[in-house]
Amino acid sequence: MPRAPRIEYSGAIYHVINRGNYRSWIFEDDGAKFAFEKCLFEACERSGWILHAYCIMGNHYHLAIETPQPNLSEGMRWLQSVYANRYNRYRKERGHLFQGRFKSILVGDGDRLAWLCHYIHLNPVRAGITQVPDLKSYPFSSYPKLFKSKARESFMSYESSLEGAGGLKDTPAGRRKYTQYLEWLNQDEQAQKDAAFEKMSKGWALATKDFKKAIIADQRNRLAAIETGDKDFAEIREENWASELGRCLKALGKNKEDAKKDRKSADWKVAIATHLKTKHLCKNPWLSKHLKMGAPAGVSRYCSELKSGKRKQAAKLLKILS
Repeated sequence: MPRAPRIEYSGAIYHVINRGNYRSWIFEDDGAKFAFEKCLFEACERSGWILHAYCIMGNHYHLAIETPQPNLSEGMRWLQSVYANRYNRYRKERGHLFQGRFKSILVGDGDRLAWLCHYIHLNPVRAGITQVPDLKSYPFSSYPKLFKSKARESFMSYESSLEGAGGLKDTPAGRRKYTQYLEWLNQDEQAQKDAAFEKMSKGWALATKDFKKAIIADQRNRLAAIETGDKDFAEIREENWASELGRCLKALGKNKEDAKKDRKSADWKVAIATHLKTKHLCKNPWLSKHLKMGAPAGVSRYCSELKSGKRKQAAKLLKILS
């Protein structure tokens, strides 16, 4: 039976969950948790996601993600595969790391997004790892970063968490009140029931009946208009890549003929490849083919050199494209 297509659209919000294969403790040590957090942040930057909340536990993770572009599947594919490759390479292991497909639950409105953020932030408390007053000491979560406003990543947003705790502001006083709110919520079973805590990881949507009906109707119309599948998705994606490549070539005063005659590691090629990989999740084989950069593995090497500071001219050109 073919897999059901993901429901993706611009501006969608999701509760994303996955576990280690056979419920194994893939995040058992701090190093593994920090490594996944690093991959998560990279995925947010690459995909343009807004990260409302996250928590990494010993054998699973929770994410509250907003997708300005309909790219959840592609971004999550990158996140999980890159982390698995790094994990297996470091530990000299092989095989699947995660328990199949990640689960994504649509979030229908701002109130439910706030409930989800509270639910995620309280995850270590429910697991018995810590208590609310000491929750800031659990570093593998978005909660402690609330209190470090200057060190936050640009894609992180606490607006929903604070607004959903009584219209709090992102100020020292507002953050202290948020801790008090979580402490009250953790102790009040009826409040947790009202916030649908028991439904957070169930079903396909955390939403009203009207929202669910509208989504189902939209999906039926979309599937009636086009038979979706991997081939269709790949064609649409590559059309977008080609369009962005054309823009980049024009911005740098280059064309397809220049790609043929210039060396495969030319700085302008590396700048475009890095931009397309970072901002549009472009694949190495496609880049090597259209920019004439040789073996696909070479594309990653050249882009890594730029990011490590070895290709200063390419880095200057990259700024033009951003």
